[in-house]
Amino acid sequence: MTRTAHDKNGQEGRPKTDVAKDIIEKLTEEERMLVILQSELYEHSWQAMLDDLHNRLEGKPYIFKLANRIQDDIARIEKLKAFEEEHNIKLADLITPPQR
Repeated sequence: MTRTAHDKNGQEGRPKTDVAKDIIEKLTEEERMLVILQSELYEHSWQAMLDDLHNRLEGKPYIFKLANRIQDDIARIEKLKAFEEEHNIKLADLITPPQR
């Protein structure tokens, strides 16, 4: 049985593999890294990652230093988070982290 992606209203769309393949191919290196970090450091929570970045901007204690481009990272995270919610998928499940 083919699993399909659902939009935020629960409507079925294209098969998840097609939707996921399209988005993975279009991710920038920065977006890929954010997906990996969200998975590995923030237990798959975009909100925890956003809170961490906002805390850093406000001078509050923060968990992880991502980069000096915090505003850009926040915009990327919000885009990726919205995509996951709209298509009911986890991008981290589809990206293989670089080998260490």
